[in-house]
Amino acid sequence: MSTEQEGDIERVAEELRRGLDIKDRKHHLKTYPKFFTGSDAVKYLISSGRAKTEQDALDLGNGLMAQGVFHHVTRDHAFKDEPLFYRFTADEEAFSGGPTIKDDGKAVSWADRLLGGRDEAGPNLQAQLPSWDDAGFQSVEKDLGVSPLDKCNLQLLDNVHPAQWQDATPQPMYNMVVIGAGAGGLVSAAGSAGVGARVAIVEEHLLGGDCLNVGCVPSKALIRCARAAYQARNAEQFGVHVDGVRVDFGKVMERMRCIRAEISKNDSAKRFAQQLGVDVYLGHAKFTSKHTLEVNGKTLRFATAVIAAGGSPKVPPIPGLLDVPFLTNVSFFNLTELPKRLGVIGTGPIGLELAQAMARLGAQVTVFGRTGRILEKEDPDAAGILQQQLEREGIKLMTQVELKSVSKRAGGDVATHIEVHICGDKTQDVVVVDQLLVATGRSPNVKRLGLEAAGVEFTTADGVKVNDYLQTSQKHIFAVGDVCTPYKFTHVADFMARLVVRNALFFGRGKFSALIIPWATYTEPEIAHVGLYPRDLEQRGIKFDTYTKKLEDNDRAICDSQTEGFVKVHTKGGTDTIVGATIVAADAGNMISELTAAMQGGIGLGALASVIHPYPTQAEAIRQSGDLYNKTRLTPFVKTLFRGVMAAQRATASI
Repeated sequence: MSTEQEGDIERVAEELRRGLDIKDRKHHLKTYPKFFTGSDAVKYLISSGRAKTEQDALDLGNGLMAQGVFHHVTRDHAFKDEPLFYRFTADEEAFSGGPTIKDDGKAVSWADRLLGGRDEAGPNLQAQLPSWDDAGFQSVEKDLGVSPLDKCNLQLLDNVHPAQWQDATPQPMYNMVVIGAGAGGLVSAAGSAGVGARVAIVEEHLLGGDCLNVGCVPSKALIRCARAAYQARNAEQFGVHVDGVRVDFGKVMERMRCIRAEISKNDSAKRFAQQLGVDVYLGHAKFTSKHTLEVNGKTLRFATAVIAAGGSPKVPPIPGLLDVPFLTNVSFFNLTELPKRLGVIGTGPIGLELAQAMARLGAQVTVFGRTGRILEKEDPDAAGILQQQLEREGIKLMTQVELKSVSKRAGGDVATHIEVHICGDKTQDVVVVDQLLVATGRSPNVKRLGLEAAGVEFTTADGVKVNDYLQTSQKHIFAVGDVCTPYKFTHVADFMARLVVRNALFFGRGKFSALIIPWATYTEPEIAHVGLYPRDLEQRGIKFDTYTKKLEDNDRAICDSQTEGFVKVHTKGGTDTIVGATIVAADAGNMISELTAAMQGGIGLGALASVIHPYPTQAEAIRQSGDLYNKTRLTPFVKTLFRGVMAAQRATASI
């Protein structure tokens, strides 16, 4: 498509729309409203003088398609000189009638037809995450930093950042360009390419993002090894005597690296380029205008873009901290030797998961916090159970301290020492550690992206600003994941990306507020949550009832010696409509999905009481929570009525 045609695109599109025979057309006994054919469009473009040859017409038509002017009926074809059906975007809103009307009376969108899903789920059931003053915090830029370069890490790098990679030749126009190849970016790219879009993805560091490389995958592999060590040391309670438990930390970390490498095949550059048809660019992306970005000296033009740049570790403004070799989650998994003494700054999920794992593997662990409690966003009862467990395992929790400074220790082999002021206690103000892990949250990666050139609004604290449809201040540019939301979970980025594919390419109207978001902290016991907390319900003025079933009454939990935990379900006052739930249990992360599915499907707590669960399982506590609700329906009047019925039955039987 020539420069003149590009500048004249709106006028060309309108002339084409007026000149074509747009009507309802039938194919294979199915009627498609308001369509024209590719062959008719080619004839018109030539006859009107807009194109001299068939190839000119095809180039112009495909350019119009890339700009979103019109599309093929099922997104299976580019613009061709064939009797294929195409429809103008401007006619989408007029599309209605017949079998394309949903049960709720709303027109079925292309998102409904091709990708499924629901755009609305009633009131917003997303919890308000606590916030605090982060003044002075800064993000730490990450680099490749993969070590040691053993066979497993080399396999990882071969997959997610090949040493030799030839970038694709840029297409004239991409339907979508994605910045960032973490969970949100990869799902955006794969989902779009899978329905026929021309897609490019740009990654500066490692494909797979934090989850694969320095987050979910390596941490869960480490936690599994730590659990094995803990169970071996505590097997005597089950009549099993294990003598001389020894942890080979080097082998533990090698196992983690090999598992990560094996899983990395799914996120590899080769798979996305060769199997999924995505143009993969390894380099730094920077917007140069509202419809272009630059990578490795090449310009990529796009109709829509997705910012999925993720986040980086956030570091508190503690004097001297930047002068010592502290760890974050980015560098933690490079360890090959177990530190004798580990300090952890941060009492959130990342800090506590790694603190418990390292303590079980043999380190002396001290955790520092400033708010007076751990897991500030979670149910206090849940956090309390976990705190007791961590303390039983020998972890020292200093949850209300002010860290005055950090410095290298003068002399000796110890790497650092921390001067700690403990509120209300002057007995100890120095803690000595060999390694220091900083786990104080994440900052969105918004620097150096050229967002100003694209006209995309953002702040360094909160990231890219998006609306409920995940559009930025530029409606054709979207954002997903840690770069734009406080819900910094892999599964949230995944489902945000699914919304973006629908909204960006198929004129969907999927709302982020409609997502019902569960999450879990993978300590032992696990803590899982979905929906609203009591504090959210109180702030919104929503009356609610709470039904709690403790695991001390659960037969399987008793058999497993895992009785410290509960299922706690909140329902809208006077009803069984579930609005939130918290589970504390060994397998809470899996158990929470039953309640999430119930909320998503509009199934009430009372109905869960009739769902047969295998016996004995800890998940029975969910069913028993439903029993608790159903018992509240036995009002004094109903009980009196039942007693009358029972009396009448006895009288009849005695005759």
